Formats: sequence, structure tokens, C-alpha cells
Amino acid sequence: MFSAMTVDVPTIGWREWVSLPQFSLAMITAKVDTGALTSSLHAGELLVVDDGPTPLARFEFHPDRDSEGEVTVVTAPVIDFREITSSNGQTETRPVVRTELVLANGRHEIDLTLTSRASMGHRLLLGRRFLADRFVVDPARTFLLAGSEVTS
Repeated sequence: MFSAMTVDVPTIGWREWVSLPQFSLAMITAKVDTGALTSSLHAGELLVVDDGPTPLARFEFHPDRDSEGEVTVVTAPVIDFREITSSNGQTETRPVVRTELVLANGRHEIDLTLTSRASMGHRLLLGRRFLADRFVVDPARTFLLAGSEVTS
């Protein structure tokens, strides 16, 4: 027999506004994707420099996929490299960076793989590793937490 379970975590929609303050990225839309295991951030002109004790990733972030006008250059330590198989079946080795994500006034540590998402509708994808035990996803709704102030 099925028994109902009480869930004490916020419900989010399939898209939400987030900030990545350590990367100086405020108010970007994230696609919530329960079909993806890992979270991924768009990284244009990605360069990984491995000439010190810790590899560094340097990349450009364009918040608007339809405009190359606004750009933020980000540099972050690489904590890992992961083999990622995308939804089209292609496997790619991606650098992983760790940062803080702000969503609905909550601050969360997140690991992000870096890749070009230039052809994708959203510059940031939140996968199951990040979502698990933190949020319930309502796939029929969007921007459920948009009324909450997202600060950097």
C-alpha cells in the first residue's frame, strides 16, 4: 500500500531565476532538468590552464543567448574532470568547478560542468545531483520562486 510522505523542501518550477555570486552572475534563468544527472553552465571560449598546483578554467559567460553584447569573464579552480554523455548520445570530458548558487534567498554549494551551451535555450542546467533532497520540481509551472529576492 502507498503511504503519503511529508516533504519539507520548497517546490520549484522547470525554470527558475538564480545567481552565481562568486562568478558575478546575477539573475540568470536556469532550466531544472530531472533527466540530467549533472548541472552544467555555459562556458564560451573555455580555456583550462594546468601550469600550477590547481588547474584553472577561464571562460566567457553571455547571459543572453541572442546577444553577444554583454559578457562576464570568469576564472575558477577546476576540482575535477567528468565524462558526460549528453542527451544526443555524445560523450565529452568536461571540467568541473564548484561555486555558490543563490535560489530564493537560499545559498547552496553546486558543482557545475563547463561546456558550450550556445545552441541550448538556457545557459544553466540544474541536474539531479543538485536537486536531490533540496527541492521538489513541478514540471507544469515556472518561476515559482521568482517573487523571492535573489541577491548576490
